[in-house]
Amino acid sequence: MLDYAQARQLMVDCQLRTFDVNDVGVLDAFATVPRERFVQPGAEDFAYIDRTLRLSSGGEAARSMPAPMVLARMIQALKIRPGARVLDVAAGYGYGTALLAELKARAVALESDLGLAQVARERLGQTAEVIAGPLGEGAAAQGPYDAILVQGRVETRPQALLDQLRDDGRLVCVLGQDRGAKVTLFVRAGDAFGARPLFDANLPALTDFAAAHGFAF
Repeated sequence: MLDYAQARQLMVDCQLRTFDVNDVGVLDAFATVPRERFVQPGAEDFAYIDRTLRLSSGGEAARSMPAPMVLARMIQALKIRPGARVLDVAAGYGYGTALLAELKARAVALESDLGLAQVARERLGQTAEVIAGPLGEGAAAQGPYDAILVQGRVETRPQALLDQLRDDGRLVCVLGQDRGAKVTLFVRAGDAFGARPLFDANLPALTDFAAAHGFAF
């Protein structure tokens, strides 16, 4: 049987530390939260491999768990402080939310798939609030947010989510189409939003944030 604690530490040492993850709090969170609890049943032994894991491939609710080094750098870019209000969009089974809670954030998980949302509630317990609802609408009633994590690829600027940030709040997502996608950090400054690409990455597209495609002849 795989030693999950050992696999978790190897993930931190061999994947995260070598991919410019140097925030001690983020490293400690990844070393603490049992990733194997948040994968599909039967996939526990694959929890710590260096790749994206599919959680659901059902139509509009395609969900995945980003590779550890991608998710870690996304969370690191948010600069989470204890007590921060953070929204996890497309939360899946709740792994990202659990990491945010381990960082002492007041985490809210948003998931549009009712089945995934129910599993997230069971696996997160009392550590975070789970909301079932459209991803594109965010969760304004629980905001405003200091940070928003989007665990999926968005083809268009997620303006409705950006509007739910506090001033100086941060949103990180995978933005773009196919191989041109990049992890992108948005920072709010009053009514303006700065955007900065961080590194190349790709995740399954979230249909709530799909670009409008015209006809081609």
